[in-house]
Amino acid sequence: MKRRILSLLLAVCTAVSLLALPAGAATSGTVTFSDVSDRDTAMAVESLRLMGVLDGYGDGTFRPGTSLTRAQFCKMAVYAMNGEDELGRYSTVTVFPDVKPSYWASSYINMAAKGKGIIAGYADGQFHPDRTVTVGQAVTILLRLLGYKDENLGGIWPQSYMAEAASIGMTDGVSTNAYAALTRAQAARLFLNLLRADTVEGGAYAATLGTVVDNVMLVSSTAKAPDGRENGLETAGGNIYQLASGKTSNGMLNGYKGTMVLDKQGKALTFVPDAVGSSKVITLSVAKATEITDITGTRYTLTSDTATYYNGKETTWGDTYSWLNAGASVTLYLGAAGNVEYVFVGGGSTASAAVVVYEDHSAAGFDSLVGTGTAYTIYKNGVKASSADLRKYDVATYSSVTNTIRVCDTRISGYYEACSPNANEPSKVTVLGHEFDVLSTAMESLSAFKPGDQITLLLTEDNQVAGAVKPGTGGASGNAVGIVKSASAGSASVDLLCGIHVEGKANISDTTAAQLQGQLARVSSTKDGLNVSSLTGGVGGDLDVNAKTLGGQRLADNVMIFRRDGGALTSVSLSQLTSGIIAKSQISYARTNWAGEVDLIVLGSSDSSTVYYGRAIVQTSDDTRTLAVEYGNGQRSEAIRTDSEVSHGAYIYMGVKGGQITSLGTLTRLAGVSNSAWSGDGAVTVAGRTYTVSDNVVCYNRTTGTWMTLSAAHAYAKEANLYVRDGVVRVIEVS
Repeated sequence: MKRRILSLLLAVCTAVSLLALPAGAATSGTVTFSDVSDRDTAMAVESLRLMGVLDGYGDGTFRPGTSLTRAQFCKMAVYAMNGEDELGRYSTVTVFPDVKPSYWASSYINMAAKGKGIIAGYADGQFHPDRTVTVGQAVTILLRLLGYKDENLGGIWPQSYMAEAASIGMTDGVSTNAYAALTRAQAARLFLNLLRADTVEGGAYAATLGTVVDNVMLVSSTAKAPDGRENGLETAGGNIYQLASGKTSNGMLNGYKGTMVLDKQGKALTFVPDAVGSSKVITLSVAKATEITDITGTRYTLTSDTATYYNGKETTWGDTYSWLNAGASVTLYLGAAGNVEYVFVGGGSTASAAVVVYEDHSAAGFDSLVGTGTAYTIYKNGVKASSADLRKYDVATYSSVTNTIRVCDTRISGYYEACSPNANEPSKVTVLGHEFDVLSTAMESLSAFKPGDQITLLLTEDNQVAGAVKPGTGGASGNAVGIVKSASAGSASVDLLCGIHVEGKANISDTTAAQLQGQLARVSSTKDGLNVSSLTGGVGGDLDVNAKTLGGQRLADNVMIFRRDGGALTSVSLSQLTSGIIAKSQISYARTNWAGEVDLIVLGSSDSSTVYYGRAIVQTSDDTRTLAVEYGNGQRSEAIRTDSEVSHGAYIYMGVKGGQITSLGTLTRLAGVSNSAWSGDGAVTVAGRTYTVSDNVVCYNRTTGTWMTLSAAHAYAKEANLYVRDGVVRVIEVS
C-alpha cells in the first residue's frame, strides 16, 4: 500500500508544467502557425491561444511535436484556471528548494502547489522543473483541476487516472500511453478537453472561470468590439464579445458551434468549439419544412424551429428553407442521433478574406487563406473540384470547419447605385437594389468604380463582394438567375438562386410581367431599373434520368431541376423523376457549367400550358365526350373535347393551352395514409419515402362531395388517400 501511495504522489508531483510562452511568442495581432496542419490541433491551439494558455515561437511555428517540461505544464495549468491575477503573492516564496524566486516559472509552480494544491514535489522534496512531463502526469493534474481526489479513483497510478480520464473524454485525440512524453500538440488537445469537461461535483469546468454562453455559433472574429478594435467575437445571434486578452483570432474558429467563456467583467476569455466531427457540409437538392435532401439522396431530419444562420443573421429553418434552391452549400451540425441541431447556410463559416482567381486553373494565393503547406480540399459551387476546374474571376474562401477552399463563380452585373462610407474604401455597395458587404480584399478593385457606373461584382459563397470588374471583361459577364416571385408593369421581385432577394423598378410590360410570373429569369440592371428576361433554350436533347445525361452531356452532381406546373416552378430532385427518358420538347431550358456539365434544367414545355390537378369531370352527349378538372368548390377548368378514356371522378392532371389538352394522366394513389405520417403541412412520409406537399394542395371530402382546406381534412379524418405526381402530393381525399 505504501508503494502504491508513493507512486501516486510521485505522479502528482511530476505532472506539473506545460507550454510556457517561449521567447518570441506571438503578439496581439492575428497569428497562424505554419507547422500546424491538423485541423483538430489547430482548433485547440487557437482556442487556448486566445485565453493566453499557450502560444507559438517567434519564427511563426508552433512545434507541435516538441516535448514539454514540468515548469511549462505548470504555467499552462495556471492560465487554464484563469489564475494569473494571483501570481504576485507567490513570487517571493520558496516551496521547493530547486525552484528559487529567481527561476522564471517560480510563481506558477508555487501557486499550483501551495495555492491550488494540484501538484506536489518528488520524494526527495524537490520539484525538478526541467524534467519532461508525461501524459499520465498531465492527465493527473487536469483531473485535480476537475476536483478529483485519490479516494475518488483508487487503484494503481497511473492506470486508474487514465481510465477515468478516458471515460470522461479527457484523453480524446491524445496518446493513451501514460509514460510517454507529452507533446505541445497533445497538451493543446488535453486542455481543450478540460474546457469541455464537467467537474466531479457536476457543472461545466469552464463555468468556474466566469460565465458561459452555451450553444452559440461564432460567425466572425473581426467584429468591432466595445473598445473600438476590430477583434470582437461575434455570434450568430448578433452579440459581440471583447477579448479579455486583447488578441485577435485568426478566424480558425469561425463557423463553429460551441461555448463562449466570459470573465467576471463579461469579456471573452475564449471560445470553446464543440467536439469536431459533428458537422457536415452538403450540397442541397431539396429543402422541406422538416427534411433536407442532399445531392446523393441522403435525408436529414430537423424541425421548423431549428436554429439557422442565413444571410448574416440567425433565424429558424422554417423562415429560411423556402429561400433555398438546389445547389446551395449547407453546413449541418448533427446530434448524436443524427438529427440536425443547427444549420449554417454556406460552406461552414462567413468569409473574412477571399482570393480572386485571375488565371484559369490557377490556385495562386490559396495558401494565404489556409497557411503554407496545409492540405485542403477544393469545392466549386458545392461540388468537389480541383485546380483544373478553376476559371478566371472565380472567388475562393476558406472554411476552417471542413478545411475546404470554397470556390464560387456568382457574378452580379448592374448599375452601381450607392456605397458607404465612400467610393475609395467602401464597406458596402448597392447593386440590383441590394446592399452587399465588401471584403477588404475587394477595396482596390472597387476603388476604380463610382456610383453611376455599370459594374460586375465577384461574390463569395456567402454573397460578400470579393472584387469588381467592368461588365463584359473577358469571362466576367453577370450570371444572376432567379425565380420571379411577383411582376407587374414597371416592377419585379426576384429570389436569386445564389440566395439573395432583389426587387424594384423593372423595364417590363404587363404582357412580359404575366409571362415571367413564377418563372426562372436572368437579372441585371441599368440606371433605369432591373432587367428581367426569360430563360429559354440552352442545351438541347432528351433527358435520360437513369444515365444522368441530357443530349449526351453529363449532368452535374449538383444539378438544379425545376418543373414548370402552369404558372409556378417546383424544385425537384433527380431521384423524384420516375420517367426514364424526358423528351426535349418537355425541357424549356438547360444550362451547362464551367466543366460542360448540365447544372440547371427547367422541365415543362415553354408553351405556358396551365396544369390542373383534381377530379375528372367527364360528360358525354351523343358522340361528344368532354373532360374538365374540378379542383375546388365551384372551380373547374374549361371542358375540352377528348377521346381519352379517363373515368369520371378519377384524380388526374391535365395541361391546357388554347383550348387543347397538352398533357394528361392519372395521379399515383397512396392509400390510407395516417395523419401521424405528416411532418407539419409541408411533407409526409409513406413506406420510407418522403413526399413534398404542394403549397396549393386541394382536398376533397368524398362523403360530403365538397372541397376543404388541408387543416380541415386532417381534423375530419385520421387518414387519407394521397394522389401524387413527381414526388409531390397534388390532391388529398378523405371520407
